[in-house]
Amino acid sequence: MTGRRQRAAPTLVVVALGAFITTLDNNIVAAGVPSIARDLALDLPALQWVSIGYMLPFASLLLVAGTLVDRWGQRRTLTAGLVAFGLGAALGGVAGTAGVLIGARVLQGVAAAFLVPGLLSLLRTNLDARGRAVGATLWTACLAVALAIGPALGGLLSEYLGWGWIFFVNLPFVMVLLGLLPVTAGPGRAPGGSRPAIGAMTLVTTGLVLVTVALVEFGDDTRTGALFPAVLTVLGIGLLGWFAARERRAADRLVSPALTGHRVFVGALAVQLLWGLGVSGIFFFTPLLHQESLGLSPIQAGLPLVLVAVAIVAATPLVPWAVPRFGPHRTVGAGLLVVALGLLAVALVNHVPEVLPRVPGLLLIGAGSALTTPLTSHALEVVAERHAGTASGLLTASRELSSALGVALIGAVLTAVRAARLDAGTAAGPALAGGYTAGLLVAAGLEIGGAVLAMTLFRARPRKTLPAVTTVSGHSSFRGEYRDPESGPGGSRD
Repeated sequence: MTGRRQRAAPTLVVVALGAFITTLDNNIVAAGVPSIARDLALDLPALQWVSIGYMLPFASLLLVAGTLVDRWGQRRTLTAGLVAFGLGAALGGVAGTAGVLIGARVLQGVAAAFLVPGLLSLLRTNLDARGRAVGATLWTACLAVALAIGPALGGLLSEYLGWGWIFFVNLPFVMVLLGLLPVTAGPGRAPGGSRPAIGAMTLVTTGLVLVTVALVEFGDDTRTGALFPAVLTVLGIGLLGWFAARERRAADRLVSPALTGHRVFVGALAVQLLWGLGVSGIFFFTPLLHQESLGLSPIQAGLPLVLVAVAIVAATPLVPWAVPRFGPHRTVGAGLLVVALGLLAVALVNHVPEVLPRVPGLLLIGAGSALTTPLTSHALEVVAERHAGTASGLLTASRELSSALGVALIGAVLTAVRAARLDAGTAAGPALAGGYTAGLLVAAGLEIGGAVLAMTLFRARPRKTLPAVTTVSGHSSFRGEYRDPESGPGGSRD
């Protein structure tokens, strides 16, 4: 017990810093992409891979990474992950070509996939029940802070120090984390760890990469024509279908049938995917629009997105009030509709070359996103306790995957519309604004689809109210007055 108490404080520091840097790298590049594009002569499709290159391997490798953490041990896995993350950051900061920069981002994404389950495992091994609750809350808070300051910090660094510092800023955090590992991470490995499903992960990762590349290429088919992305789409979907068929026959599946066959859990993954597809691409391209179309500086371009985070924080207290009264299905559905309304509000004023008219829409997007947090907590409540770890990993992976695909999808729409307007003689700034408006409309449609799906899949019957808890997946979990009929005996964590 004494050793656990001695490790508690450094463990919380490690968890907080790790959550911060892995989340920060999701969005810190957004305000710096115009500067990167100018210095490296990148076109829009190549620019998207600066973001997708991090998110896609992060999402694809999360599940198998958790298994490997158990097999290799915490200290070995976290040390390798931090060294790789720092090396990727250093390479990204000095990159002089698109290939080096994107490769550095891929390296960081792979490293982050191992860091997240490794860091979360410290909560289980180093802390008691009270400490785990504190650690989970701290993890959530650091995620929120990173999301809030990422675009503004990226703009600040790009404007005053150069875009390379968007990546160099990770290095002090990595050094501190490496220094704390000997007193937090155990040197041994878990006995009898399960064998990682490398074959299944190879299939699903390759399939996702091909589909993502196809989306990016569809947006700019002047370079390759429509045949190339169509072939990639077919190949990608074929590999994903092979993965699904392989999973059905496998004795030891990557994901338990108890999860893949659960209507509410699968619905949560689908709704979260639609939410991320809608908002992630918009967030990535907003600073670009603010700089290229509105003429703002990098730091001014990123600051308006802080309003989204402020609205999330302000609206979050409504969630524990709303869920017991209206149920998670109505709360999430209403949140997605509010997000859609915010996207439409921004689209309506996008022709106005000012930031102020966009503020109400950005606030609506943030407030609506806060109301979607029961999506994660309810999905974890209705699965059996023994599947909680895998379920958390799947939900985290789907969030990262939706971010990568969202950048690709909205980028494809924006690029295609912008190209059409440029061909029609429209100036560069208005052409970009037209593509951004089209992206906003597509995103709003995705959010509305997610709302319909949430209302359909999350209907539940009343149950006794239980106190709120916090999950390690990054969201508050509210055990409200609703229980899904499919959860069955042992389907909740009572």
